[in-house]
Formats: sequence, C-alpha cells, structure tokens
Amino acid sequence: MSQEIQLRAVSYDHPDAVKLNDQVQIEYQERYEGEGDETFLDPAMFVPPKGLYLLAYDASGAPVASGGWRSHEANDEGYADGDAELKRMYVIPEARGLGLARRILAALEADARAAGRVRMALETGDQQPEAIALYLSEGYTLTDAKFGHYRFHDSSRCMTKPLNPA
Repeated sequence: MSQEIQLRAVSYDHPDAVKLNDQVQIEYQERYEGEGDETFLDPAMFVPPKGLYLLAYDASGAPVASGGWRSHEANDEGYADGDAELKRMYVIPEARGLGLARRILAALEADARAAGRVRMALETGDQQPEAIALYLSEGYTLTDAKFGHYRFHDSSRCMTKPLNPA
C-alpha cells in the first residue's frame, strides 16, 4: 500500500485536514480522558516557507495520515530561534504499520531544513508510547527543558532533533 500513497501539501483548513484533525482529537480525548489538544493553530502558521502541512492519500484518494511543521523563534513558550515544531502527526488506525508516519516525518524534516530551520521540536504525551518510540527511533531525544502549550503538564514529553547536525 505504501507505494500507492501520495503525499500532498494542503492548507491546515483543507476539508481533508479538518477530517483527520477531528479524528486525532477524538483519540487524544480517549487517551487523556478529557479534552483534545487545545494548542492554538492557525492555517497561516503552516504556509511555506514558515511551515508546511502534508496529507497522505491512499490509492482511492482517501486521506490516511497527516503532519505539519510551523516555525518558531525564541518565545515565552520555551522555543528557541530557528525551531520548527512538529504538529498533528496522525495515521488512521487502518493505515498504521505501513511506515506512513516515518515518511511524513522525513518529508517535514527535509522541508524545515530547506526553509532554514535548525531544530525540530515536538510535544507529545506519556499516553502516546507509539509516538515516543517512533521519534526516539528517528533520532529525537527527550528534553527536560519543556516547551509548548502543555509544558507545565506532568504527562507532557518534549523532544528535539537537530536538523543540521555537525
């Protein structure tokens, strides 16, 4: 199936992106027994060259995975100059195990690097062990210096990866 998958850049408010975002919010609610991710996201944050939002489509044209990055400079949420923040990485249950998250992650890292970003940063949670395992296997490291909307939550796990390693 992965050969039949096409990655397409779309706007964050594209109907297919909204559909997958609604699905990931339900998953967050189930895993964290409450609200979904309340981080404020505006479609303008994902417009190149300051960001990118990707959807993966299967051979039938159905959206099956998503992910995006948005740029940050040093701010009061703990980000550093040159950061690219990974957002809304999601694969529908029926398409998991096909390498789609890795494929989207690689494309987002390459795009952020090409846009001059120096570090990819992400915030996930302790109820997403699959995500944590994926990021660790792709060279991300856990950091005690938390950032993002949930930086004060005990369940928050922040990770970073240099985009231009020396």
